Amino acid sequence: MAKKMFSKGKDEEIKVEGEVKFTPGIPSEVKEIVGRGGSRGELTQVMCQILDGRDKNKAIRRNVKGPVRVGDVLMLLETEIEAQRIGGAKRGRR
Repeated sequence: MAKKMFSKGKDEEIKVEGEVKFTPGIPSEVKEIVGRGGSRGELTQVMCQILDGRDKNKAIRRNVKGPVRVGDVLMLLETEIEAQRIGGAKRGRR
């Protein structure tokens, strides 16, 4: 159990004792490894498909630190922000 102290006024404090709650993770499955990034290649950019939640069946690009392979399940804290492409966007020539 965690204890939290809240200040109500100048000298008043209310003690609240309760549970520590964490944000639930949203599962997503790695479908494709796009590339490696970072100064030493420590990041892997992957395309993953959201398996549950508000954005179910949405495919997004994410950066992953550590070993990862196709078929792994990632637990994401948020599914709205997508990683930028490694190496920048390819632009058409004039």
